[in-house]
Amino acid sequence: MASAGGIFDARSWLFAPGDSEKKMQKAAASAADIAIFDVEDAVTDAEKPKARAMVSAFLAAQPQDRTRLWVRINPLQGPYAVADLAAVIPGRPGGIVLPKACGRQDVEVLDHYLTALEAAAGIEQGTTKVCVFVTETAEGMFTTGTYAGAPRLVAMSWGAEDLADALGASENRNADGSYGFTYELARSLCLLGAAAAGVAAVETIHGDFRDLDGLRKRAVQVRRAGYRGMLAIHPAQVEVINQAFAPAEEELAAAREIVELFAANPGAGTIGYKGAMLDRPHLARAQALLARAVRG
Repeated sequence: MASAGGIFDARSWLFAPGDSEKKMQKAAASAADIAIFDVEDAVTDAEKPKARAMVSAFLAAQPQDRTRLWVRINPLQGPYAVADLAAVIPGRPGGIVLPKACGRQDVEVLDHYLTALEAAAGIEQGTTKVCVFVTETAEGMFTTGTYAGAPRLVAMSWGAEDLADALGASENRNADGSYGFTYELARSLCLLGAAAAGVAAVETIHGDFRDLDGLRKRAVQVRRAGYRGMLAIHPAQVEVINQAFAPAEEELAAAREIVELFAANPGAGTIGYKGAMLDRPHLARAQALLARAVRG
């Protein structure tokens, strides 16, 4: 995990239910760049107080550096978010995942809560980072482009299941298993919103954790589209995601050739390469690919 050029880099974001110490331990010990302890969808309403206490105790028992240990709280619009934050922030998690965000204003409200809680716990102001799920409500679909400059924000992700629920849909997949139009739109809007905000776009889960070939194919596809990482629901998915978000050697070789060609012709606006004409945006993409490979 690294941060360079203002963009937060984390390939794999692994969820673990906050009411299972065993699963939190597995997530923390895994190769995931980010382990997310979930007190939202993975925990029933009746078990949320128990989960808060368990996550708080688990964080407190970890080594000093907890930057890769995050917590998904409940939505700000519901009755649980403030209690979630009050319980877990003293444990100094690296970040908070905010579900069902409706727009930039939700991140600003969350920032106010975090600022007060950091001060109360003696934590340096602004330490706790934020990732938002931006397409889990109908309203959120219309506000994905509003997050530029939002405080603490380093990543944006999207969700198809909660969106289907919000729309009253009985299914979010086509007959061939691909996402329906509205959900592909959600993926695109998340990517565009993240680019506009200058933060990392994180792909949603691959629900069948046994389908590692399908996971690999999808992870490679979304990385090529501009996504920086992907959510995971099982430790078996982590290594596949980590590998998929590392550029293939042939991609790196091509990027090196492009950089070398432009370096050898510094005054050229376009360069011929394998039968195609490349311009400066191609150079910028090649340089970014090589830089990410070095950071990874």
